[in-house]
Amino acid sequence: MTAAQPDATTGARSPFAAYGLPEPGDGDFWSAPRTPAMAPAGDGGWSALFLWRGPAAEVEFESWSDPVPLRRWRGTDCWYAEVRMPPRLRVTYRFLSGGEAYADPFNPVGAGGERSIAATPDAPEQPHWPAVGADDVLPLPRTRIRWASERLGGRRTVRVHPVGGGGPVVLLLDGDDWLHLHPATTAFDLAFSRGEMPPATLVFLPARDRETEYAARPELWEAVRDELLPLVAECGVTADTGRLVVAGQSLGGLSALYAALEFPELVSRVACQSASVWWAPGAPDPADPLGGPVGGAIAARLSEEPDLSHLRCAFDVGEHETRMLPHCERVESLTEKAGATVRVSRSAAGHDRAGWRHALVRDVAWALA
Repeated sequence: MTAAQPDATTGARSPFAAYGLPEPGDGDFWSAPRTPAMAPAGDGGWSALFLWRGPAAEVEFESWSDPVPLRRWRGTDCWYAEVRMPPRLRVTYRFLSGGEAYADPFNPVGAGGERSIAATPDAPEQPHWPAVGADDVLPLPRTRIRWASERLGGRRTVRVHPVGGGGPVVLLLDGDDWLHLHPATTAFDLAFSRGEMPPATLVFLPARDRETEYAARPELWEAVRDELLPLVAECGVTADTGRLVVAGQSLGGLSALYAALEFPELVSRVACQSASVWWAPGAPDPADPLGGPVGGAIAARLSEEPDLSHLRCAFDVGEHETRMLPHCERVESLTEKAGATVRVSRSAAGHDRAGWRHALVRDVAWALA
């Protein structure tokens, strides 16, 4: 926990007026804020005001910035921080106070019980994703599979949700995040109702050990092929297991690309966001995992010029992931050179699921086309 910051000096200019807020201490102050409040900054970006009521705290961002300590305003119960944000940013954040994590109580847009989502005014809309409060319970698909995998070990619960009556299987890696933090079933159903998504069957696959299961290795995909897909075929939901789209982010995106390369009879359509294609076995320096060969093991495999004419692959990466971009750009180029049909886009985000989620729905729909 960050040590308590000193009170703002008595003569300090109030920062709150720039955001259309009265000064703390006014009786109406805590009934007014919706945070983070935004004001234009001189460099074309934005200044964001975060507010916290109570003891000392700091605001922590997901994969975008170091934590920022909040300052107390003139002996009141108001703690605040002004944070400079670049244009076009959507970011997940939370407050840390007293060793606990909290969602922003003044922000109606959440991601699970202890996270909130901030977006600069110029960030693109995400029309399929409803605002979810910290206390909201997301709907879970009624169909579930108890999967005890011999190849992977352990038991896990896999949820299955038909969109538009069901169709080709869309395997969502890190499935629990898309069930419990972000309302993917609602988003895909809405896209279908608007004619922006064909029928499909979503299969939410949780990971037990991401770093092991999503590394470029065959065990996961052998288990999906030989164990999971037969269970999906028997679950009572319409599911075309002969056509498989794999959607993954970060290490999940790496695993999806690996599957398309090494299991082409299984995976011919991929939607990946910010794939960790810097990865190479044993190569990354733990202190600087992105400092290895550009494109990592996937680029090395693509340099062997495999025939990817069967593959339809959508790539997305955050605009603010500056060190990821060279790795992703090399893999995008090599994938297209190998004959795949490729779509490339950039999201207004860093390495953050809040920024990936619009691309997830859009790119899965494109992969199914």
